[in-house]
Amino acid sequence: MIELPAAPLPAPRRQVFVGTAVVCAAAISLLGGMLALYLRLRDQAIDTDGVWLPDGVSIPMVPANVMLIAMLPIGVFAQWAVYSAKRGDRVHTATALGLVALLAVAVINAQANIYVRMNVPAVGGTFNTMFYSLTGVVMALFIAGVVFTSVTAFRYLGGRTADREIVSAHALYWYFLSFALAMLWFVIYVTK
Repeated sequence: MIELPAAPLPAPRRQVFVGTAVVCAAAISLLGGMLALYLRLRDQAIDTDGVWLPDGVSIPMVPANVMLIAMLPIGVFAQWAVYSAKRGDRVHTATALGLVALLAVAVINAQANIYVRMNVPAVGGTFNTMFYSLTGVVMALFIAGVVFTSVTAFRYLGGRTADREIVSAHALYWYFLSFALAMLWFVIYVTK
């Protein structure tokens, strides 16, 4: 009897990776719109009053620069996790994910340091509102990134080593956050 050949294997599903890419695109759109509004309001304030920052407010640049510089090793460690996961190296995957989480918490701490050192109320002017709105959204994304790192670590290290898609999606999310923080750093902290 003649038989038909076996059907090809179904294509791998990449729902987590595609979902992460869609979330990153939506967040970039949100941040792009917020940064455009910030720049427009800043230009209007400078045209009318000649001043954008409230009196006595100076933005500390050391923690802002530390936040930006920390994004380079975060990207390297996220890619290291992908590299190690593809080779089945659980120890190095765990180390890389732990370092990503540690540096992300350091970035959140640096932003909190900026809030404390600036001593600007959240309400009381256009600069205050826009500053806390933009940095608050980015810090919420960082907190979500720490949670994503924790979920990735628990899922991969908990025994699902064949499912490496979440580690790749995790790296994509941190690449997006690196870009988002670079935009925020340039517009808010450099151009003031």
